[in-house]
Amino acid sequence: MADGNPCNVCSAQHTVVFVRHGESEWNRRNIFCGWYDADLSEEGVEQAVKIGEQLKDFDFDIIYTSLLRRAYDSVEMVLKTMGKTITVIKAWQLNERHYGALTGLNKAETAEKYGLEKVQIWRRSYDVLPPPMEKDHHLYNAIVNNPVFLQHGIEEKDIPKTESLKTTLSRVLPYWENVIGPVIKEGKRVLIIAHGTSLRGLVKHIDSLSEEEIMKLNLPTGIPFSYTLDKNLKPVTSRKFFCDDETLKREVEKVAGIGTKEQ
Repeated sequence: MADGNPCNVCSAQHTVVFVRHGESEWNRRNIFCGWYDADLSEEGVEQAVKIGEQLKDFDFDIIYTSLLRRAYDSVEMVLKTMGKTITVIKAWQLNERHYGALTGLNKAETAEKYGLEKVQIWRRSYDVLPPPMEKDHHLYNAIVNNPVFLQHGIEEKDIPKTESLKTTLSRVLPYWENVIGPVIKEGKRVLIIAHGTSLRGLVKHIDSLSEEEIMKLNLPTGIPFSYTLDKNLKPVTSRKFFCDDETLKREVEKVAGIGTKEQ
């Protein structure tokens, strides 16, 4: 290497930025979304623009996102606001968890039907699976026939019927370790714009959180956070959100709550 230190890259620290996409229409309406391809809400569009403004001084080499519109539309708006052209890679492994039969249901109404405790377990537990989505579900065809999925070779047989955080992590973690991780170790500057559960899985791994600790973690939409990682992709600095504590608390509480059926 130019500086004569063959271990320069090996010993480097790497800053990686993560963002949960801007608010979707189904986030706004308090509906379980999962693999359904909901659009960004007006607030979600504004959040994506703000993300771009916050990240203008970052020179990213590559952006990873999912195959869901609310994530890659956020990426497009971020890039437009930054005024930069950056390589974007879409990967199904970064999709939100599949909420199974809960997909399309209002969270507050579901809590009234099944009980708040049960719904919170489905939402936030590590390994409890919601009821599976069967073929007669009114959104089944919309999901399995998503044109973007088909373009990327994702067929009906490849789509889960339901997922927990544990099963979501089983697809996210190998992608992190085998695809994103090596790119980071090469010294590339990486931005990941994905979803609440796929990012919670990565946070659990990076921070070595227990199953109990990850149940308490909520990630707000539209607020970037970063880690500085060492050569083994272990955190050198704690997770840092790009906002003040009051804003973070407010937005986390919004995500954590079930809300009301009128939402």
